[in-house]
Amino acid sequence: MSNVKQQLAKELLAIKAIKLQPQAPFTWASGWKSPFYCDNRKTLSYPALRTYIKEEFVKLVKSNFPDAEVVAGVATGAIAQGALVADALGLPFVYVRSSQKDHGLGNLVEGYLPEGSKVVVVEDLISTGGSSLKAVEALRGMGSTVVGMVAAYTYGFPVAKAAFEKADVKLLTLTDYEAVVETAASTGYITEEQIDTLHEWRKNPSEWGK
Repeated sequence: MSNVKQQLAKELLAIKAIKLQPQAPFTWASGWKSPFYCDNRKTLSYPALRTYIKEEFVKLVKSNFPDAEVVAGVATGAIAQGALVADALGLPFVYVRSSQKDHGLGNLVEGYLPEGSKVVVVEDLISTGGSSLKAVEALRGMGSTVVGMVAAYTYGFPVAKAAFEKADVKLLTLTDYEAVVETAASTGYITEEQIDTLHEWRKNPSEWGK
């Protein structure tokens, strides 16, 4: 496990951006019941952590997507961090709405995106991958080439992996489920029994808790 995965997992747990509540599950927007909740937007309130995430994103982009010409953030969670990454790279920034604007210009992508642009997408987290890949589809629909995506965190669900492979999108993340659970266990944040519950949930998240 990389130092970045461990460090970011530790930081997210410390500021309670990640909450593990096996005995009091959360309900996601999808309707899934989950003992696990991640809100990376909290990192924006901590300057040192915000900068750390930005710098690690920049390293990923420079190393893996050096031909990127535009940075796109996925609304709303990745707009701020995406803009920070674009600024650090000296690249233009746009963001992709979750749905087309129903007034004004009716935009789905906000900002100036020249046709044929090579775009790297910034996300805050990946669950099923549906909303992230919807953003990719929108960018491709405008004539852009999506060279890849970077995200702060992924649950690592097989359904997401399959969806990204099918869409032919390379995804790189700073940390993930395994790193968070391992870090939480090593610090006494969760018990062995709770770890078993988390693993059971991850096997079949759409049905867990019903």
